[in-house]
Amino acid sequence: MSNSADTDAGRAGRFRRFRPVRLLTAAVFALAGLIFWTSFNTAQGTNLRSDDSMLRLSDLIRERSRKNAELTDEAATARGQVDRLAERDDGSTEAEKVKLDALERVAGTKPLKGSGVAVTLTDAPPNATARIPGVPEPQPNDLVIHQQDLQAVVNALWQGGARGIEVMDQRLISTSAVRCVGNTLILQGRVYSPPYKVTAVGDTERLQTALAESPAIQNYMQYVNAYGLGWKVEQQQAVTLPGYSGTVDLHYAKPVK
Repeated sequence: MSNSADTDAGRAGRFRRFRPVRLLTAAVFALAGLIFWTSFNTAQGTNLRSDDSMLRLSDLIRERSRKNAELTDEAATARGQVDRLAERDDGSTEAEKVKLDALERVAGTKPLKGSGVAVTLTDAPPNATARIPGVPEPQPNDLVIHQQDLQAVVNALWQGGARGIEVMDQRLISTSAVRCVGNTLILQGRVYSPPYKVTAVGDTERLQTALAESPAIQNYMQYVNAYGLGWKVEQQQAVTLPGYSGTVDLHYAKPVK
C-alpha cells in the first residue's frame, strides 16, 4: 500500500512539474501557426517548392551567365583599344616590347596557335547499366562528369607540356579555377553544361602520353568502360586558343584588424 501511495504521489508530482512544458508546447504551436501564415502571405498562396520556382532560378543563372559573357567581350574589346593606344608611343624600346610580348604569351593574355589535342568528356545516359559482368549497377554520381575528372584532364595536359589550355571557350591562366556545382561547370563567372571540351596546344604525342599515364584519368576510364561515360581525344594540327580577356587582379582574404 505504501508503495502505491508513493507511486501516486510521484505521478502527481510529475504532472505538476510538466505543466510549464504544456504551456511551452502551446506556445510552439502558436508560433508555428504564425510562421505558416507569414509564409502563406509571402508566397501569396503559391507553392514555395514548385517547379516554376526552380525554373525561374535556372533561367536567372543562364541569364547571368549570358550577361557575364557579354561583359567579358566588352572588357576584351576595351582592353584591346587601350593596348593599341599604348603601343603608339609608350617610350618602350624594341627589346622591351619583345620582352613584354613574350611575358603576355606566357601569362595567357595573347592568342596562341599551334598543333594540339582536344579532349571531350560527356555524361553517361541516365538509364545506363553496367557493361562489365560483376560490376555493380551504377549510382547517379557514377554517370556524371565531376570536378575531379575535368581537373585531371587539365593537370595531365599541363604535365604533358601544354603551352596553353582552353576549357570550353575560355583560356586558362595561373589564377583560373575549374569548379563544378552539381552537373554544371562554373568557370570565370560563366556556367557550362556537359559535354565539356578541353583543348591544349603543344606537342601532340607528349600530350596524349600524359593523358594515358595519368592515374586519375585511368580511374575515370574504368567508369567509361563500365557505365558509358563519354571520352574522346582528338589530335588537331591547327589550333587557335584565344587570349584570356578577364581580370588578372588577385582577390584574397584579409585578416580583420
